[in-house]
Amino acid sequence: MSSLHDSPLAPIAIGTGAICSCMAIAAADPTTPGGVIPVCPTKALLGINCPGCGAMRMIQCLTQFRFADAVRYNALAVLFTVLLLWAWLAWLLKTLGKTMPNWTGWKWSPHVVGVLTAVWFVVRLLPFEPFAQLRV
Repeated sequence: MSSLHDSPLAPIAIGTGAICSCMAIAAADPTTPGGVIPVCPTKALLGINCPGCGAMRMIQCLTQFRFADAVRYNALAVLFTVLLLWAWLAWLLKTLGKTMPNWTGWKWSPHVVGVLTAVWFVVRLLPFEPFAQLRV
């Protein structure tokens, strides 16, 4: 007996949910001040950019195929989006009996993701050029 995790229905359902979420974010237009999407809690409480600041605007840009703007809003989130798509595709293919390399099983993946997130957090807070341009 196979589990739902081994069925292609699971990655298809997750993918459908992700696409619907991205379309909802795009429709809500996170670039509109005072819109439906609230301000980042870290930015609202502390006045600083967190590693995820700009991710909603980045998602909106990706749904509109404005890749340069997406990178400008949050380059790390663009990279993580690519990695998540890769992991999702590897999962989908695995449920279909095919294989492809998957970065999530690599030994140092969690450490690299953590270090990249920490470095991105610090770099975006540096008050001098060229780092000051990373603030959104």
